[in-house]
Amino acid sequence: MMSEEQTVSLVDVLEEDEELEEEASAVLAGSDSDHCSYPQGYVKRQALYACSTCTPKGGEAAGVCLACSYKCHEGHDLFELYTKRNFRCDCGNRKFNELQCKLHPEKEEVNSLNKYSHNFFGVYCTCNRPYPDPDDQVEDEMIQCVVCEDWLHGRHLGCVVPDCVELQEMICESCMNKNPLLWTYAAHLSGKHAAHLSVPGAAQVKEESGADESNTDLPKKEEKGDDVIEPSCKRSREEAEPSCRLKQLQATGQKRVQSGAVFWPSAWRSKLCSCSTCKECLSEAGLSFLLDESDTVLAYENEGKNNEQRQQGHDPLMSALDNLNRVQQLEIIHGYNDMKSELKDFLQRFAAEGKVVTPDDIRQFFEQQQSRKRRRDDAGRFYCT
Repeated sequence: MMSEEQTVSLVDVLEEDEELEEEASAVLAGSDSDHCSYPQGYVKRQALYACSTCTPKGGEAAGVCLACSYKCHEGHDLFELYTKRNFRCDCGNRKFNELQCKLHPEKEEVNSLNKYSHNFFGVYCTCNRPYPDPDDQVEDEMIQCVVCEDWLHGRHLGCVVPDCVELQEMICESCMNKNPLLWTYAAHLSGKHAAHLSVPGAAQVKEESGADESNTDLPKKEEKGDDVIEPSCKRSREEAEPSCRLKQLQATGQKRVQSGAVFWPSAWRSKLCSCSTCKECLSEAGLSFLLDESDTVLAYENEGKNNEQRQQGHDPLMSALDNLNRVQQLEIIHGYNDMKSELKDFLQRFAAEGKVVTPDDIRQFFEQQQSRKRRRDDAGRFYCT
């Protein structure tokens, strides 16, 4: 008899399988599974992998694209990196010693603009642990920082994780502290202050450069001690453009405790100032991508889902069915419906008796289906005139 910990319902299995399939489709369908992405240069965002077989810990970090993970590293030990921005495939370059890329062998020795982290050696978070972690018994989700793109455990973020975390972008405390101007925005756009986004004046910051400077309903600014947070760029506040939203926010005096990760509401990037001064600040900090809403993982996943739907329109199975005559199509449809009905009846017996469906039960069901089909085929041949 199966233990209680091992017992799961068929509905649980199907739902989990569907969820994993949708997640995989969202991540992978946005990347090319047949062609190395190297010729595209530093791809805006793509699914990436690190090969511990070819580039083990202690060596140089390297990442490979989706297609190379299939064609060049089959059977190797790979770390799934989810997605990374502005990365060029390393497969077969100097870091891989003997291995040559099968899809695009002509590559420069290194990709100097790629950024690497401990993720490329299979460890994550501030705790520097693998995922999944066999020694970690705590159930906890991992969340990706949109700046450093590391994955952190919810319990190591130093803040309360919101219920709708899958709808929000997160910036870890380390990245916030490296870019102090983000704390100014955090005081107005995140947490309890997000409610201010709906007031008449705040809604106007969605415009590219025309925030209403006469508006005085903006929420108050955050300070650290008594010092006003300055833009980390060459121009001083006095030189900042009159329409600078960041300068407006700094002038309000809104305070916020500057600790812990920050979760940002939907469309928060559109609220960032895009004046020339702030663009220069963000560029110098390597944060220009924050002004690009299509940079988000959500935008990438939506593109992947759209690609998947377009590909489903060219399903080879459906194309094959289209080539059959109406009688053959009806026979296949009736056969499918019969099997679906029989499977439903089969599973309902288990539900009525409160029994758990095992892999052997499912295997037995399909063996019975095959046996019945053979008997029908044999009977048809016997009576055929």
